[in-house]
Amino acid sequence: MLQMKVTVIADDVEHKPRQEEALTQVVNAHGGLLKMKMEVHVGQPMLLLNPKNKVEQKCRVVRVDDTAPEYFSVAFEFDAPNPKFWPVVFPPTDWKAPADSQRIAGPNWSCISLR
Repeated sequence: MLQMKVTVIADDVEHKPRQEEALTQVVNAHGGLLKMKMEVHVGQPMLLLNPKNKVEQKCRVVRVDDTAPEYFSVAFEFDAPNPKFWPVVFPPTDWKAPADSQRIAGPNWSCISLR
């Protein structure tokens, strides 16, 4: 989970441009999930602005859930994948998790006494 503020620019239900500061709940290279107050609909275009680096990204709403009295959970998809929009590093597309036999053993916490 990556929680960060983003600025959402979209038309409201009266088709008037509106700007809102929203909070991310989940992000990936293809989009994410926002917690926001503005009511939007599936298929609606939005523009996201990352206030940290001022990068803009066009996207569209793919799902809206009315999960709380004051907020909507809004799933969105970028018009084109953009892993650099978020301040995280995603693994390369050809990355594979190591098999259990190749993992590095961690500390053996069972041998530590916490008295």
